[in-house]
Amino acid sequence: MPESVTRLLAETLAGLRPEDMPSEVLEATERTVLDWLGSALAGSLEAPARMAQTVAGGFGASEEATVFGTGRASAAAAAFANGVASHILELDDVHKGSTLHGAAPIIPAALAVAEREHAGGRAFLLAVAAGYEAALRIGEAVNPSHYRFWHPTGTAGTFGAAAAAGTLLRLDAGQMRDALGSAGTQAAGLWEFNADGSMSKHLHPGKAAMNGVLSADLARAGFTGASRILEGERGFFRAMSERHNASRIIAGLGVCWKIAENCFKMHSCCGHTHTAIDAALALRSVGPACAAHIEMYGPGYEIVKERNPRTPYQAKFSAAYTVAAALVEGRVGLEQFATGRFGPDGVCDPAIAALLASTRVTVAGDLTARYPAAWPARVTVTLESGETRMACADYPRGNPENPVSTEELEQKFHALVSPRFGKDAARRAIETVRALEACPDMANAFAQIL
Repeated sequence: MPESVTRLLAETLAGLRPEDMPSEVLEATERTVLDWLGSALAGSLEAPARMAQTVAGGFGASEEATVFGTGRASAAAAAFANGVASHILELDDVHKGSTLHGAAPIIPAALAVAEREHAGGRAFLLAVAAGYEAALRIGEAVNPSHYRFWHPTGTAGTFGAAAAAGTLLRLDAGQMRDALGSAGTQAAGLWEFNADGSMSKHLHPGKAAMNGVLSADLARAGFTGASRILEGERGFFRAMSERHNASRIIAGLGVCWKIAENCFKMHSCCGHTHTAIDAALALRSVGPACAAHIEMYGPGYEIVKERNPRTPYQAKFSAAYTVAAALVEGRVGLEQFATGRFGPDGVCDPAIAALLASTRVTVAGDLTARYPAAWPARVTVTLESGETRMACADYPRGNPENPVSTEELEQKFHALVSPRFGKDAARRAIETVRALEACPDMANAFAQIL
C-alpha cells in the first residue's frame, strides 16, 4: 500500500488529458451526461429545485453559468441549484460498489466551471470522467459500513465534484491534493433525512457540487487542504467508516475508468428496489398475484423497508409498494408516485393496497453476502390459483451486466423532457449531447436548448 493514497489519487487526476480517454470511455461519459441532463431538466421545475434556485439567486447576480429552469448565476451557485434539481425525481444514475449517485454532484460542478472557463466539450467530458474516478473509488473504499449513517452522494460526491472542477482548472498534483483536502473536510450527508422524507436528500448533491467548485477554486488560489485527507489519523476513512479498504482507491487507477461501471435507473424510485421491480415485471405475465414475498440484501432493506407509504416520497423508498405497483400496473414510473395516490391511511388504489397488505419483505443472508458487488433480489408471487412462481436477479436493467441501449436512454430522456419543455427542446438537447466532443465552448452548449 502506498504511503499516501490521497497523493497518488491527486497525481493521477492531475495527469489526465482528453486524449487519454478511450473511445468506449468517451461514449460511456456521453451516455452519462445524457441521462443526467434528463433528470436535471425535469427536476428543475420541482418545488425543492425552485426553492434552491431562489436561494442561489440570493448569492449574488452573475452570468457565469446556466441554472436550469431559471437563468444564470455564479458557477458555485449554478452547481448548487442544478445539483439539487438532479436528484429529485430518483431517476439519476447509481453505482453499485460505492452506492453513490455520481451525476448529481459531479456533472453540475463540471458544467458550471466549464461554462465559466469557456472550456471545450472534450475537456468537459474528461472532467466528468475524472470526477467519477475520485467519487466512486472513494465511495468503494468506505462502503458498506459508511452507508449506515452517511449518504455517499453527499460525502464521496464532494470529492468527485472537486476532482471534476479541478480538472477543468488544470490544477497540478499539489493543487489537486489541496482541492481534495478541502473537499473532504466539507463532505457530509446524513441518512436521517429518510426518517421523515425531508428535502435534505436533494440538498446533499447540490452542496457537494457547490463545495467541489469552492474547493477547486480555493486550490487554484493557493489555499491549502489536508494532504492526507483520506488516510490520515483523523481523515475521511477513519472518521466515516467502521472498516475501509484503501486498495480500492488504487486498483486499476489510471487504467480502468470507473464511469464505465455506471448504472442507469429505469424506474422512478430508490435503486435498491429496482432488481425486485424487474423480477416482479417478469412474473406479471404468469397471472394476477394475490400475495408476494420479496427477499433482498440487508443494507438495501434498511433504506426501503417502508410498509405502508402515505406520501410519494415514502413510496419511492418502499420495496413493497414498488413491487405491488409493478405487479398490478406493469410499470413504476413517475405516475406511480403522483400525490393523489396516497393519503393519511396509505395507498389509495384498491388493487395495489390489497396486494400490498399481503406482501412481505425480508432480508436473505445469501443475498446480503453478494452486496455491494451485486444488488440481488428474489420475488415469489402467489397466484389466485394457489400456485407460486419465483424470479430472481442480481442486477436490474440499466446495469453494465444488464445494459440498456443509448436509444432506450434517449426514450427515457424524451419521456422526462418533452412533456415539460416540448419535443423540440428535447430533440435539441439530445443533439447537443451527441455533439459535445466537438463543442468549442461549453458556455454556449446548453444555453439555447430550452
